[in-house]
Amino acid sequence: MPTLDHITLVVHDYARSKAFYEAALAPLGIKKVMEFGQACGFGRDIKPDFWIGTGPTSFQAVEQLRIITPTHVAFSARTRAEVEAFHAAALAAGGKDFGAPGLRTHYHPRYYGAFVLDPDGHDIEAVFHG
Repeated sequence: MPTLDHITLVVHDYARSKAFYEAALAPLGIKKVMEFGQACGFGRDIKPDFWIGTGPTSFQAVEQLRIITPTHVAFSARTRAEVEAFHAAALAAGGKDFGAPGLRTHYHPRYYGAFVLDPDGHDIEAVFHG
């Protein structure tokens, strides 16, 4: 069983961020599976495990939405090619390069990842541990 069930990132511009994530996550086989107003859940199957939204949601207070603190989220890739396709798609969708696809042997010998900054500065990674 995974240690996390789902995660939500707060974004400033919902339409812009939704378009970014739809494009960036498609090469990983991750797609929009649920949407409620200004919140959207993505997943590989029918269960969303990655959410974006503008807030406030039922669990947020107004003071939590004033500042967006950049967060790091790493998505599992099934191959190195998926990592590379994610990076290319994310850049084409308006992301900023934060680490080209490649080995990161300081994590472990087979760690292959790529990093981009989304429109709000969140550090988004695709990683293959093959």
